[in-house]
Amino acid sequence: MRVVTISATYGTAGGHIGPAVAESLGVPFVDRAIASAVAQELGCTLEEALVHDDRAEHGLGRLLSSAMRLPTVTFGGVDMYVPGALPHAPEEFVRHTERILTETARSQGGVFLGRGGAVVLADHPGALHVRLDAPVARRIRQTATLSGLTEREARKVIEDNDRARTAYVRHFYRRDPADISLYHLVLDSTAIPVTTCVDLIASAAEALG
Repeated sequence: MRVVTISATYGTAGGHIGPAVAESLGVPFVDRAIASAVAQELGCTLEEALVHDDRAEHGLGRLLSSAMRLPTVTFGGVDMYVPGALPHAPEEFVRHTERILTETARSQGGVFLGRGGAVVLADHPGALHVRLDAPVARRIRQTATLSGLTEREARKVIEDNDRARTAYVRHFYRRDPADISLYHLVLDSTAIPVTTCVDLIASAAEALG
C-alpha cells in the first residue's frame, strides 16, 4: 500500500497533483474525508472540524497566524482569537487528525495533502514525502492565470495561505514546512508541467515502497 504525503505552497497545484498521483498509484486521495472522520469521532459538525483543519479556507492555521493581530483568549494552551465558544480545544482536533492519518496509512495507504503529513508519517515504512514549492513570482502568475485574480489579489491570497499553513506546522510540530530535510522529493510545479510532476511522484513512490 503506497503512502505519499504532499506539502504544497499555494499556487503549486497541490489540489490537482494529489488526486492525480492517487489515481496513478491506485490508492485513495485522503483529504476532506479526514475532517469528516474527525467530526464523527468528536460528535461535532463538519463545519467545526473544518475550522480546525489546516486545509480549510478559514481553518486553524489562519487563527494561529493572526493571533498577534487579533484580540486573544487562552484556549487549549494557545493564545489566539476564537470566534465563539467551541466545545473542543484545537489540540484535540489535531490529535484526532494525526490518529486518522496514521491509521489510514496503515490500513489502506493513500495520498495525504497538508496537515503536517510529512511529520506525522515520518516513520511510516515506505512513505514518500513530497514538497511542492516555487518562487513567489511564478506562483502569483500561475494563481492569477488560473483564478482570474489580479496579481495583487493573487499575492495576498498566497501570502495568507503560506502564513497559515506554516503557522499550523510550526505551532503543533515545531518544524518549518519549508525544511527540505522533511522530504524525499522537492518539485517546482510552476516550472515542471503538472503531468510530469505526477509521473515523477508516482515513480518515486513505487521505487521507495
